[in-house]
Amino acid sequence: MKTLGMIGGTSWFSTIEYYKLINEQVGEKIGTQGNPPLILHSINIELMRRQDKEEINAKYLDVSLKLQQAGAEAIIICANTPHMVYPYVQPKIDIPILHIAEATGNEAAKKGLKKLGLLGNRPTMTGNFIPSILSKQFKIQTIIPDEENLDQAHDYVSRELTQGIFSDEARGFFLEQMHLLQQKEAEGIILGCTELPLLVNETDFNIPLLPTTELHVKMAVDFILS
Repeated sequence: MKTLGMIGGTSWFSTIEYYKLINEQVGEKIGTQGNPPLILHSINIELMRRQDKEEINAKYLDVSLKLQQAGAEAIIICANTPHMVYPYVQPKIDIPILHIAEATGNEAAKKGLKKLGLLGNRPTMTGNFIPSILSKQFKIQTIIPDEENLDQAHDYVSRELTQGIFSDEARGFFLEQMHLLQQKEAEGIILGCTELPLLVNETDFNIPLLPTTELHVKMAVDFILS
């Protein structure tokens, strides 16, 4: 098995889910008597909340280099939003960062989807780190909720979901946004927050849902066992 470096902590709820799923899925393939070699560095979530892009880039580069020096053969960032660092960090290290948008695009392409709604926090929805890869590599268009709904979505993610709170109000809000995105001709919905699949699931909706964490973990497991 190959050694995977993990950058977590933003949030630690998300990191736990990644660690758990990677171990479970590797165990399903090789038997539960074994588990994969993983090197985890957990970053304080306050770094992301300060929203200082230069500080964030510098920290993720520093951690990535440390993971590389420690023997990691690839890196997985255990959340959606920190993928904003990819264009800065990837050219400066010698091992690949397994990109969450590529994992999502592979699944969307298999399903023949060409227009996807994107839900998550504000930086994930308004940033270009997911839409750019979907567009360039897979010719997939990405749409997001209307501006007046972005702050509410961000608040639910940051104040509730990343704190392990799953309220009926949040569930109702995100289901409404999914319906609005479908009205804009979205053929599928990207659940661009690790905790969103814990709030809504496939049985709640009538078009495909693409949980980025699950798809990202599959990419990680494929790498570990390649």
